[in-house]
Amino acid sequence: MMYLMLVVGFVLLIKGADFFVDGSSSIARLLKIPSVVIGLTIVAMGTSAPEAAVSITAGLAGNNDIAISNIIGSNIFNLLMVVGLCAVLRGVTTDKNILRRDLPVNIGISSLLLIFLLDLKITRIEAALLLVLFTAYMIVVVEQGLKNRTEEQKEESSLSPGVSVIYIAGGLAAIIAGGNLVVDNASKIAETFGLSQNLIGLTIVAVGTSLPELVTSVIATRKGECGLALGNAVGSCVFNILFILGISGVLSPMKASGESLADISVLVVSAVLMLIFGKSRGRTSRIEGAVCMMIYAGYMVYAVVR
Repeated sequence: MMYLMLVVGFVLLIKGADFFVDGSSSIARLLKIPSVVIGLTIVAMGTSAPEAAVSITAGLAGNNDIAISNIIGSNIFNLLMVVGLCAVLRGVTTDKNILRRDLPVNIGISSLLLIFLLDLKITRIEAALLLVLFTAYMIVVVEQGLKNRTEEQKEESSLSPGVSVIYIAGGLAAIIAGGNLVVDNASKIAETFGLSQNLIGLTIVAVGTSLPELVTSVIATRKGECGLALGNAVGSCVFNILFILGISGVLSPMKASGESLADISVLVVSAVLMLIFGKSRGRTSRIEGAVCMMIYAGYMVYAVVR
């Protein structure tokens, strides 16, 4: 039964992401807002809903290893696998705002998280600071997005406002339901093999909760919405650290294992790598995407055998 529900979860993720991308892209065109802004806000927060549910619930239940490793693992997956796969499929053009603002912000907050975790815990004060930074970041993104409205949107391919909202709401509901099914059943399957909480959070749960980002970004890339795809991946990373860990830490101070320091170091390196690749000719090429995926595969091997 667990395997059947796992398949059902994947189906909901794929179809939900398809509708969600169509609805979000349509809203962006109707409002003449760059799709990258939609990706950094609505899409990023929507596809990060599984991470939020898992980490907040795990934190309140005292399963801090899963809560923190889930976020770190999800962000590494977003940067190396999600962006990497999208680049392999089509090559990902780097939006200038993501290059100048969001990628550096991602490096900064990943480094800040490393500093916070040097004592293997996130206090309520540190968590509150993350929430303050999240609020400031959202204000900047939305304000700049509204200033950058353009008349060059493809309005002829836009859905009506009502249908767009239905697509977004229905797609988001399917994404959340699918993500929960995948995580719950994948975790049960993993536990039958005696895996640790930290390893489950870093691998099975992290990958499972990141499937919405993966599916959404891949579908967006195939539809030519590279800005939305990259914005979704990077925006999800920012949302995961600033909002999810912020909320989780304010509700309940969090403790991490020593292994988390190595994992967060990998995250910081991955964030820097994204900026380097993004700056090279203004796009992440297919070769660079393949490099990202190989690095992730190597990291997974390390996580399992350590």
